[in-house]
Amino acid sequence: MSVLSKIAYLQGVMNEIPNQILAKELAETENMAGIKEITSNLFNKDKNIQSDCLKVLYEVGYIKPELISGYAGEFLKLLKNRNNRLVWGAMIALAVIAPIKAEELYNNLDAIYSAIKEGSVITIDNGIKVLAIIASKNEEYNKVIFPYLINHLRTCRPREVCQHSESIFTAVNLQNKDAFLEVLKEREISLTNAQLARVKKLYRAVEKLNSNKGLCRI
Repeated sequence: MSVLSKIAYLQGVMNEIPNQILAKELAETENMAGIKEITSNLFNKDKNIQSDCLKVLYEVGYIKPELISGYAGEFLKLLKNRNNRLVWGAMIALAVIAPIKAEELYNNLDAIYSAIKEGSVITIDNGIKVLAIIASKNEEYNKVIFPYLINHLRTCRPREVCQHSESIFTAVNLQNKDAFLEVLKEREISLTNAQLARVKKLYRAVEKLNSNKGLCRI
């Protein structure tokens, strides 16, 4: 039986439950043939099938990211799609596999930057997460990406500061922590008390870097 027939749209279901069930089944059985079939329909002519297949894949990735890591190229291609749902879904998938596929994603930074620039809130949120994960992997990646992340943190909307700074913290190390702290201090004036409390947790996390025997995380 084709696993494609199990997606929500083809089941006539108007919610994501069938997609989540299918993803769990594919992940737990490590059904690579089924995952390949779902992936082959990311470019189906029916946008509903495309959307459901993408949902299934990143749900698989939440459970076992290595099972979808070989499809980074397909997810990157979807970043250029005119369908916003596919763009932000693809960025979620990239965030899931970024720890495994950092080198490939680093070689496609322009596509990620462009999607963030033109993207929805979900695309931006996950795009920043993708970049931070890549930047955390080695010094070269960090030097290239971290200035972009800092500039984003300096200019993003106040309501985004907490979430994005928490994502960016992944890429913070002893060499760049001062720049990170400087921007957060600049943004304090625009934050609510609750938001400021979240930022202060990051200050404490940065202090722990200082006490970690002077070691850099990358």
